[in-house]
Amino acid sequence: MVTSMNDDAAVRDPRRWWALGALVASMLVLGFDMTILNVALPTMARDLGASTSQQQWMADAYVVVFASLMLPAGLLGDRFGRRRMLIVGLGIFFVGSLAGSLTDDITWVIAARALMGVGGALVTPLALSVLPSLFAPDERTKAVGIVSAGSTLGLPLGPIVGGWLLNHFWWGSVFLINLPTAALGILACVLLLPETRDPASPRVDVLSTALTASGLGVLIYAIIEAPARGWGDPLVLGCFASAVVLIAALVLRERRMARPMLDMGLLAHRGFLFNTLAATLVMFVLSGLMFVLPPYLQAVLGNDALGTGVRLLPLMGGLIVAARAAQPVVARFGARAVVGAGLVVLAFAALLGSRTTVDSGYGFTALWLSVAGVGFGFAVVPAMSGALATLPSDRAGSGSGLLMTLRQVGGAIGIALLGSLLAGAFRDRLDVTGLPAAAADTAGHSVVAAHLIAERTGSARLAASADSAYVHGMALTLLVCGIAALVSALLAAAFLPGTTAAAGAGEQRSDVARQRADA
Repeated sequence: MVTSMNDDAAVRDPRRWWALGALVASMLVLGFDMTILNVALPTMARDLGASTSQQQWMADAYVVVFASLMLPAGLLGDRFGRRRMLIVGLGIFFVGSLAGSLTDDITWVIAARALMGVGGALVTPLALSVLPSLFAPDERTKAVGIVSAGSTLGLPLGPIVGGWLLNHFWWGSVFLINLPTAALGILACVLLLPETRDPASPRVDVLSTALTASGLGVLIYAIIEAPARGWGDPLVLGCFASAVVLIAALVLRERRMARPMLDMGLLAHRGFLFNTLAATLVMFVLSGLMFVLPPYLQAVLGNDALGTGVRLLPLMGGLIVAARAAQPVVARFGARAVVGAGLVVLAFAALLGSRTTVDSGYGFTALWLSVAGVGFGFAVVPAMSGALATLPSDRAGSGSGLLMTLRQVGGAIGIALLGSLLAGAFRDRLDVTGLPAAAADTAGHSVVAAHLIAERTGSARLAASADSAYVHGMALTLLVCGIAALVSALLAAAFLPGTTAAAGAGEQRSDVARQRADA
């Protein structure tokens, strides 16, 4: 949540650009932390013996906590001081990164990722909300763009930086790289940032925050555990039921509050609802895709970690180029047409990717990855902008907070659901005939584990079966992604407003949406 401030509060301090540089560095490290772990997961699976479900938790622990705490984090900054809470957030991120680099236990790695999610949830909204205290209106737009660009640049840098680190150091280096940047950010906040707050902001609702975190956590747990335990397992069914109760209680509580933290009434706006749904489903597909691709590139195609990171660039390149080109296209053809077309392109790319075979090679993968990136970019930015442009100006802040939260929820569920689909398909297709029971069970944890067992036993047949089973699971996952994108395109075509309502009044909110789309 970014709280507007009086323009008189902006001081032309000559140190403001140094402070901005520190904020950019903080957003950069958060940006590539979103993607750096995906490249590291195959290495961590090998070195730590992490199963697919444990890898899902390493990715989702950060996202679930991040999504649950983003709104209360913004409110904490408003009430207790944005600089203070930004320093706290960077400190928590520093401690979580340090803990993740030092441990060799999977459970503690997951806990460290959750702690990093707490820090990230504080840093992301507050890094933007302090800008009005540093820059006058004539410089503020430029400053917001620079901070947003730092976060965007982190997406393609993550796989490359992570791959280089893993080629030269141990897996903990992907956490250790965060420390100098976080420390620099803390120092800059202490020395350069003025303190600002808004005591009139709503109080942080502890119960609503707890319901959000527990409801999402239980839901993600059920989705991740279901393939191994079975969808009819009493624990899985109980978790699903608990998630429904917790999320329903959250919705009922927020609807009854005079100043809700999550303004669910915003979903009554048709344009906001369907644009938000489109942006959330895009994040669902993108997060799932980023989870399933690195093991394919590394374990099946035989690339090292750096080679894997570089080979993800077509996706990121297409995404960034299309995101930057989206606004002129929207001005020419309208948001509904561009969002719908972007989703159709995304669906085509995913369905094309579902035709991948063991012998397809990287050229085919690069082709559909590039197309997927273009589809992502043309779908998500106009959807984000269009969602806020349909809202009254006095609800733009709460609307952007809800939109960002739902995007992160979509990403968490994408990793959980698509990762679980992949894990189940892989186990069902893997041929472990002749292996001891313990080795067969280990091989079924992931394609990396199967290759390790194949190396130890000298079984070329097991390695070939692992590759075939993983490609089958990935193809099935991409098929589901394609169908989800196609359904989203149909919903966009049917329900999105034909033109952006109140375009002139919504221009400023669209700018805010674009910088949040980057973040």
